[in-house]
Amino acid sequence: MTAPFAPARLLFGGDYNPEQWPRDVWDEDMALMRRAGVNTVTIGVFSWAALEPREGEFEPGWLDDVVALLDTHEIGFFLATPTASPPPWFTKAHPDALPVRPDGTRLWHGSRDTYAISAPAYREAARRVARFLAERYGSHPRLRGWHVHNEYGTVDHGPHAAAAFRRWLQARYGSLAALNDAWYTAFWSQRYEDWDEIVPPRATQYLHNPAQVVDFKRFCSAEMLDAYTEQRDEIRATGSAAPVTTNFMLPTWNHLDQWDWSDHLDLVSVDHYLDTPGPDGEAHVAYGADLTRSWGDGPWLLMEQSAAGIRDGRRQAFKDPDRMIRNSLGYVARGSQGALFFQWRASAGGSETWHSAMVPHSGPESRTYEGVVELGTLLDRLQEVAVPPAEGPVVAADVAVLWDAAGWWSLETPHLPNDDLDYATEARATHRALWRAGVAVDFVRSGADVGRYRVLFVPTLMALDDATVAWLTRYVEDGGHLVVGRFTGVADEHERVVPGGYPGRLRDLLGVRVTEHLPLAPGETQELSDGSVAGQWTERMEAPDAKVVAHYTEGPLAGSPAVTRRAVGDGAAVYVSAGLVQESWDAFVAAVLAERGVRAVLPAAVGTGLEAVRRRGAEATYLFLLHHGERPLRVAGAGHDLVSDGPAEDGIVIAPGGYAVVREAPGATWSVTPA
Repeated sequence: MTAPFAPARLLFGGDYNPEQWPRDVWDEDMALMRRAGVNTVTIGVFSWAALEPREGEFEPGWLDDVVALLDTHEIGFFLATPTASPPPWFTKAHPDALPVRPDGTRLWHGSRDTYAISAPAYREAARRVARFLAERYGSHPRLRGWHVHNEYGTVDHGPHAAAAFRRWLQARYGSLAALNDAWYTAFWSQRYEDWDEIVPPRATQYLHNPAQVVDFKRFCSAEMLDAYTEQRDEIRATGSAAPVTTNFMLPTWNHLDQWDWSDHLDLVSVDHYLDTPGPDGEAHVAYGADLTRSWGDGPWLLMEQSAAGIRDGRRQAFKDPDRMIRNSLGYVARGSQGALFFQWRASAGGSETWHSAMVPHSGPESRTYEGVVELGTLLDRLQEVAVPPAEGPVVAADVAVLWDAAGWWSLETPHLPNDDLDYATEARATHRALWRAGVAVDFVRSGADVGRYRVLFVPTLMALDDATVAWLTRYVEDGGHLVVGRFTGVADEHERVVPGGYPGRLRDLLGVRVTEHLPLAPGETQELSDGSVAGQWTERMEAPDAKVVAHYTEGPLAGSPAVTRRAVGDGAAVYVSAGLVQESWDAFVAAVLAERGVRAVLPAAVGTGLEAVRRRGAEATYLFLLHHGERPLRVAGAGHDLVSDGPAEDGIVIAPGGYAVVREAPGATWSVTPA
């Protein structure tokens, strides 16, 4: 990472695809962008066929015209390398560079992401187009940054991937003896005698080796990172100094180790789409924003969001403009240096015809576009927010959650005691409880400096390596308060179970010994002695060196420990063996925070529907107030509301769906009352 990304103003705009439209539409686009206050677009994301219509023959005239038009209208741009969508000529010339599914099916063009990441022909073509773009546009004064590729995540199981996977394994393990030991290949006669015997986890008769599966996912992340850095290096070799990024994606799948990737990005950016039209969508905004800020260790950029759509199963729910504005402010509150969308103008045809856009099919005479104009005006009033503090975090948090990509992958291996265990669900449940408590949250990687956090949560993390165990132990010994979720630390980093009782890797630190995992049937619950309710998961546990905080009250586990705490000097390690339902988990987390003296950003707002986030800037702190509730509220304190351009001392009335952004006076205190 380089210095914090600090544009002169909050960036506003989105993906712009003029190659889909005739030239007369371009002029209308410019007028509408100016009206909306758009200052940044992303161009070229899926334009490979237009840019390089034949292998090695570039026709950039249209892109020259687009860049010139943006320049005339004083609109900056991120220039994307179009390598996520190779054109048909690439398929014809290099059929071996197409991806292969686990069942051996080779995919063809006709969609996007049809490439084999390890294929030499693909990597060379990607470097070539990146180099061409950088040589031609790399010093343009309107260039805000480089958007390399798009949403890396295409997994290939073909022969190129197999060869690259073997090379990666040789570098990781050094010898077949070490690999056989790590993969526990004595089981089912899987011992390897030659590196060439190893293939990706392709379709097979029954269950894959879990260590092989997780290692393949580690390899895929590393291989994609190599492909990214090759393009980045081509750009840098031309002398272009603009920051380089690629857009992470936060759906229900994950193919990247974001911590490793962030070390190679000048700017961490993300595409984030709500996955529910219900009120939990606002918690999802906070989750995505906190994660991305944490990966980047500072200011970041929302590269894509949806202007008016929320995918809800098989339907596309409509997102009202006021929610779009509140969501955008939620990202900015948590460190984003702007609000960008996919895309500017809704496509008239193609595979994403019905993806929402800033200018919908109905045109500018629409609620969506008018909401875009309102957001552009609002972000223009908030320009000072973009200047980051000279030192310290952009959002100060006393609480952290461990995030581990391999932990996600481990729980994706089938045939666990309960296959309903899901890493993203567990991480979001913990973050949701903290969000409802109104506190600021960071995510951290294993080995990070966590001494400043009063509480560190470890959601279900099945596999732990030696370094992580030592790191968690030091945190507690140094006075930290550790909360560990169920089914954590039962195996090492190679998915090998530690014998002698669960959680084998953390038995000594937690002071407990679990002898049985007892998953609950769907809909089945168990009550705990503190009134909590458990679903999905319970455990039979002994607590030889820990205090029992709560026990099970019914069934075969009645009287057995459910939640324990072990004091270690000034620190403590808590183990929650039960899968507490969200409401019980909320209450448990709130009690831990109260015990540790962790206060909400705005205590009076908790439970009112008013979300409060404090963002630190160069000259002041900014209190973002986003009202998701149902009754008007009056918020009063010393400061100046940038939205209404008025003082806050006499109170700001925030209607349901409304918002305020207050530049706080030093030492300001705040009240929240019904309006």
